[in-house]
Amino acid sequence: MNTPVALITGAGRGIGRGAAIALAKRGWSIAINFRGNAEAAADTLHAVEQAGGRGLLIQADVSNPADRERLIDETLRHFGRLDALVNNAGMAPRQRVDILELSEASYDEVMAVNLKGPFFLTQRAAKTMLKLIEAQTIPRGIIINMGSISAYTSSVNRAEYCVSKAGLAMMTQLYADRLADHNINVYEIRPGIIDTDMTSVAKAKYDKLIVEGLTPIRRWGTPDDVGRAVAAIAEGAFPMSTGEVINVDGGFHLRRL
Repeated sequence: MNTPVALITGAGRGIGRGAAIALAKRGWSIAINFRGNAEAAADTLHAVEQAGGRGLLIQADVSNPADRERLIDETLRHFGRLDALVNNAGMAPRQRVDILELSEASYDEVMAVNLKGPFFLTQRAAKTMLKLIEAQTIPRGIIINMGSISAYTSSVNRAEYCVSKAGLAMMTQLYADRLADHNINVYEIRPGIIDTDMTSVAKAKYDKLIVEGLTPIRRWGTPDDVGRAVAAIAEGAFPMSTGEVINVDGGFHLRRL
């Protein structure tokens, strides 16, 4: 098959679903990973099919080594190729706790899902893409890491999340450097305040900040906003860029007086 294939982790809802739909509209097949919410993942599969793409549901926890292997294996078994990996799965801490009270258990859990899991899933995916490129099964590889403005924005009541996203930013640079000679480009998309389940717990806070001008573009971002960026990268819009950060944050990153 000549249809390109993307594996999107955490694609059951939110940004992951937005990315899946955006790629499906462009004719991609999608391996839809989810950890626990099978009903939401089924909704994503339906949306992918409605958009004209093919989909495959794969339950897996990216923090689990065996599950990471299975993610790649099942994608290859079903589609026969892997053109793009979107490391989107992530979690906020179960409780927002001041950094002075932060437990090692919470730190370890968030880091395992947000950084360790993507790091080693990327390692396996990259090795797979190298073989597929050598066999001329795919022309090139794309890896997209879903970062966050929390990579450089202090939130002392969710320090483990900020540290995980800062680590993901360096991970992007490391893999970009290592894989550039092999026709595999690596990017980070850095969303800002996006309307998802993760941000719903602080909706009133963000509503007020956005109205007051926290972001030059005064609205919430949407999963579709991020999905459009994923699709542009995956479709090869930036062939001379790697290790690049694409901000989808309404201009939050601008330093303003």
